[in-house]
Amino acid sequence: MVKYIFWDFNGTILDDAHLCFDILNEMLKEEKRPSVTFEEYLMIFTFPVEDYYAKVYDFNQTSFKVLAHRFIERYQPRSFELSLHQDVVNTIKQFEKEGKTNILLSASEENNLNEQLRHFKIDHLFSHVLGTSNVYANSKVDVAKQFIKKHNINPKECVMIGDTLHDAEVAKELGLDIILYTKGHQHPKRLTKYKNIDTFIELIGKI
Repeated sequence: MVKYIFWDFNGTILDDAHLCFDILNEMLKEEKRPSVTFEEYLMIFTFPVEDYYAKVYDFNQTSFKVLAHRFIERYQPRSFELSLHQDVVNTIKQFEKEGKTNILLSASEENNLNEQLRHFKIDHLFSHVLGTSNVYANSKVDVAKQFIKKHNINPKECVMIGDTLHDAEVAKELGLDIILYTKGHQHPKRLTKYKNIDTFIELIGKI
């Protein structure tokens, strides 16, 4: 029986793929680099983010660290204008009613993440919020490993819900089941090897 649900945030709970795509093209234009279509964005986006940036930027021209800070300076304030994905909040609340523990696990920097959760008034929905210590969007594996060990959690009682192949990799590393949402940061064609959902309603009664 599932007792713990690890939720990804960006692209899974927060509908921010189009914002990230828009900022990418703004920054590419400034760097005098070719723009990408949204379809192309969904096909190239990956973790670590540095690998994705390497596909479209020239790090000899501008370093990844500079680009990462430039991105987050634009992203964070504009993220407050976005919406959460349809039915995700009601689904989280339903799991809470069923006695399941909802945990947020994100590659976002923890202070930025908490600021977003407070803005959208959903911080109370999670028993724990696990972010990272910087803005470079590295792997979530180490953060989650430490948490699972500290709380003596049985991975077989957990499921992770995300929107990228990295989420699937994280889940595999941790020994968790994985379900991927198809309307996030990666094209549905890339997610077919894993359990996936088009709506969050599909989860109710199945976890």
